[in-house]
Amino acid sequence: MSDHKPANDAGKPLFYDPTEHRIRSFVTRAGRLSTAQARSLDELGPQFCIPYAKAPLACDQAFGRSAPTILEIGFGMGETTAKIAASMPDKNFIGVEVHTPGVGSLLKQIGEQGLQNLRLIQHDAFEVLTNMIAPASLAGVHVFFPDPWHKARHNKRRLIQAPFVQLLASRIAPGGYLHCATDWEEYALQMLEVLSAEPALNSADGFAARPDYRPVTKFENRGLRLGHGVWDVVFIRR
Repeated sequence: MSDHKPANDAGKPLFYDPTEHRIRSFVTRAGRLSTAQARSLDELGPQFCIPYAKAPLACDQAFGRSAPTILEIGFGMGETTAKIAASMPDKNFIGVEVHTPGVGSLLKQIGEQGLQNLRLIQHDAFEVLTNMIAPASLAGVHVFFPDPWHKARHNKRRLIQAPFVQLLASRIAPGGYLHCATDWEEYALQMLEVLSAEPALNSADGFAARPDYRPVTKFENRGLRLGHGVWDVVFIRR
């Protein structure tokens, strides 16, 4: 990871540009690193973490091959990301996450499973998309269970808003897809509305069935047993 990140008053790195005055969809929190996560960051980070830079990313060079590339925003602890990458060895995956324990957790899974088609960027996804991802270069984008910011006064922090979706669509190649999932119905309806209004995306006919490639997480299974819903929204780039 980059040694040139801006830092706060305590000297801790900031995974966003503090001069970019805009509403963010995440709040950086300390998070406790396990011994295994810390070891994975030290041992595997240099190989599998791509430093953030205000320069286009050469995906072929980063992965050592040319293959369709799928970006995941906010992978949490990485369980789903690792499973999807393992099931699609013919595709490259870039996971973007700001929280260090999650990055360490996914690096640990990369090491345990021997995954070679996964790279991580620890930084704000908006800045990564703006500065590192070339237009029309992605085969797909995954946004699974983003923070719903369920209080009305916090709705403005939600990731899936029209300007961000426009940016996402610009980075997806024609025929590529944008797949969002949430267990918060009101947010699901907003996702459907916002994506339907983006002219670069096709007009999907409502919610989608869960694609086979998205595994059901333990958290999701628990919610389903309690009668909670999960909604998938899948749109195709025109």
